Amino acid sequence: MEYRINQKTQDRISVIGLGTSYISETSEKEAVEALLFAHENGINYADLATAGADTFRYYGKAFADVRKEMLYQVHFGTDYTSGEYGWTTRLEKVKEQVDRMLSSLKTDYIDYGFIHCIDTVSDWQAYQNNGVLEYLLEMKGQGVVKHTGLSTHTPELAQMVLDTGLVEQLMFSVNPGYDYRHGEYAKGSTDERMRLYRRCETEGIGISVMKPFSGGQLLDERTSPFGKALTQYQCIQYALDKPGVLTVLPGIRNIEDVKRLLGFFEAPKEEKSYDILGTYAPQDARGNCVYCNHCQPCPMGLNVGMINKYYDLAWAGDTMAADHYRKLEKHASDCTHCGHCDGRCPFLVKQSDRMTKIAEYFEN
Repeated sequence: MEYRINQKTQDRISVIGLGTSYISETSEKEAVEALLFAHENGINYADLATAGADTFRYYGKAFADVRKEMLYQVHFGTDYTSGEYGWTTRLEKVKEQVDRMLSSLKTDYIDYGFIHCIDTVSDWQAYQNNGVLEYLLEMKGQGVVKHTGLSTHTPELAQMVLDTGLVEQLMFSVNPGYDYRHGEYAKGSTDERMRLYRRCETEGIGISVMKPFSGGQLLDERTSPFGKALTQYQCIQYALDKPGVLTVLPGIRNIEDVKRLLGFFEAPKEEKSYDILGTYAPQDARGNCVYCNHCQPCPMGLNVGMINKYYDLAWAGDTMAADHYRKLEKHASDCTHCGHCDGRCPFLVKQSDRMTKIAEYFEN
């Protein structure tokens, strides 16, 4: 397993975590087996905006004895009164549901308490006016909630809530379909979404990724907006390459799903490469480095993706980016302009020209 650090909370988070969209449909025995296997193999982060209430009981049974080794993100606004997922901003209902979730999980604390599924200004206003935000912050003040987060699909709304300084972890839908304006939750332009990712990296706000496969649409050529099926590993790598992303949270049903996800770490680079997306990128995405490193290996040994990433982050205001850049073994000034990366970039980035610009920015 690989881990990344949330700079605001210092939590060490597995880069693949657990989504809970489907596990409530599984029998308790199968679910607990899958969860224990995930924990044994280093997965330590789980989202609990689940499709059904049984999920909380499964997690309680699987992890009660190792609770301190797991990190839960629990949503203040989910409603399982019917046994299935529902959404609410009613304060008394939120309180009731949080109590039930804690009881079923067999825990007395929540690692990340999330402002749940706020996609419009009116949602955000209701969340505040109904007292739910105040309740979440009270729970944090009491130590029941360790950290606060936000779940949204809308970059503009995310930016608005981030401005409050409350968010320490953002749950956001990151996949090539949404980033390239395809799908129900493809909100915001390519540039708006990338600005959000860069802001999170700059401010140390971790991103936990929901819908990495766009609800499975990207995995089937009949529903993929690109006319070609992507693999789970391509989608996971795509998300992990985005600034700010700490963990990707695919839904699981059973132990076989977990094994398939863990295979990501043994898969060769070519199985994770998503360079095919350059063919389908919208015009405003072309010419922009997405840090995929498909241009590697550089004849001069430059890490072209990281050089671009630190440059973009420095422009976004990350005060640490220049220091990270300087610690790279090779810098933009080492580029010989051989054109190797220009010819290999699926997103049509003129990397040789960018290396000149980046060298001038950092080194003059």
